Amino acid sequence: MKCVQFESTGEPPQVLTCIERDRPSPEHGEVLVRMLTSPVNPSDLMFVRGVYGVKPQLPQSPGFEGVGVVEASGGGLRGKLFRGKRVAVLNRAGGNWSEYAVVPAAQVIPVSNQLSVEQAATFFVNPATAWIMTQEVLKVSRGEWLLQTASGSSLGTMVARLGHSLGFKTLNIVRDEASVAGLKAAGATEVVVFDPAKDSADRLLSAIHAIVGGHGVRYAIDPVGGATGSAVIRALGHKGRMLIFGTLSEQPLQYSPRTLMTRQASVEGFWLGNFMNDRNLLFKLKLVQRITRLILDGALSTTIDDTFSLNQIGQAVTRAEENARNGKVLLRIGD
Repeated sequence: MKCVQFESTGEPPQVLTCIERDRPSPEHGEVLVRMLTSPVNPSDLMFVRGVYGVKPQLPQSPGFEGVGVVEASGGGLRGKLFRGKRVAVLNRAGGNWSEYAVVPAAQVIPVSNQLSVEQAATFFVNPATAWIMTQEVLKVSRGEWLLQTASGSSLGTMVARLGHSLGFKTLNIVRDEASVAGLKAAGATEVVVFDPAKDSADRLLSAIHAIVGGHGVRYAIDPVGGATGSAVIRALGHKGRMLIFGTLSEQPLQYSPRTLMTRQASVEGFWLGNFMNDRNLLFKLKLVQRITRLILDGALSTTIDDTFSLNQIGQAVTRAEENARNGKVLLRIGD
């Protein structure tokens, strides 16, 4: 079988190759999935570079997300139930950029035939994160403000669309004017341009207060960290909550503990894999139904930029990091 592999961490176009290797076999509690399509996510590229929260076990095949068909089970009730079904694969160890992947049966969930293979392949990392952070963890209600950074990303745009659909307001922080029009078209309530290399935290705080009032925001999500995330902490209001779910700046947060103490505010970490691992099958099936409806309605649908084969892995990962792209880059693995 074909698979993408890297033997050392580094820049993805340089270290990733498409190789042939033996098809794996599932053990008890695992399933063998014939992969159809997998997206190239920022987390995958961080994994290849060795800077993600999960460290690769070299040699390693990347790919945390995707869609495939369960071909065989190593034993266990769940594996037998899913055999022959098309499933979303949330592969916590990586390995979906392969014609076949072996994963624990708990990490696959059947997806509706109403979804295209492209939407099924991108089902979890962005749509589930958008829904779970805003509705399961923070529980942002209609009319409330949610502040988010890196809003021009695929996930940020999705959160803006979800807010417009559910009725909560989004205050979106972006680094340049080029992202403003797209976010507004997606339903963003307000957009603020803030570049920490040029602008002061005080300027951002003033802009936020001008929109939501001096009391600050109740809810915030941040995948950036560094100066941007630190500035947002200062904008939290009484009992404000901020979820950290990324480290795009690769810089630590810096803030006074008194900022949280005096407002009874909190900063929490969010990791999708850990959240899903703590939920039972019934919760996951209900989550799939809810997200499927929101994808079909357009609120959580994913825009696709381009599709590549496993043999074109260098082109795929290069395209995935180009600013000019419009949506997700996919790897088409099988039919």
